[in-house]
Amino acid sequence: MAAHTLFTKLPTTSFSESNIKRRPDPYPQHLGRILRAQSLPHPWLGTNHLSLHSSNLRPHVSNRRPVTATVSFSLPTAKPERANSTEKFPKWSRKAIKSFAMGELEARKLKYPTTGTEAILMGILIEGTSLASNFLRANGITLFKVREETVKLLGKADKYFFSPEHPPLTEAAQRALDWAFDQKLKSGDGGEITTSHLLLGIWSEVESPGHKILATLGFNDEKAKELESSSSEPGFIDD
Repeated sequence: MAAHTLFTKLPTTSFSESNIKRRPDPYPQHLGRILRAQSLPHPWLGTNHLSLHSSNLRPHVSNRRPVTATVSFSLPTAKPERANSTEKFPKWSRKAIKSFAMGELEARKLKYPTTGTEAILMGILIEGTSLASNFLRANGITLFKVREETVKLLGKADKYFFSPEHPPLTEAAQRALDWAFDQKLKSGDGGEITTSHLLLGIWSEVESPGHKILATLGFNDEKAKELESSSSEPGFIDD
């Protein structure tokens, strides 16, 4: 059977500079961009060379809000000489810093204006993998119970109130942080300041909401000594 080939002649149109209506360039010439994408690897086709030139490309405008992330390698202190000193001080462990950050977020979720000892306690439980967090859960102290006791003790915040991005620490919370720092400094054994130090710092603030909630849920001085003993063993690493 003979093969048939069909040719269709398409009308041609010639364009000239005079019969094309150009849209005015909304951007000044100095904003023109030149995009060059060269040597773009392709898993199947090897390497392609692509070169794009344009003098009036529209900039991409996103409707999404920018996301900012703050990374901190320390925690707030009421003793500025520590922050400015060149002396080598112990550092906070990664899990302790994460617990503090989770505490700030929990304070915001509850729409509280400050980050208190109760929020840091919840932060330890939210982090969930440290010795302190496991010790609390083993003794029946869970995030749900702490959150419930927090609302009972401090009440619910105004639903129309918006917490700041970083709710400032209460005086008791700041003292708890500095207590943890001081205890590690006194020990002289090197290493990091852990979530266990953070939890024991909360327990040291007897009049604070965090201490009262822990006491209500069965934490006591004997359990505090047990946790301190476990975290003071040679070679202990919070991470």
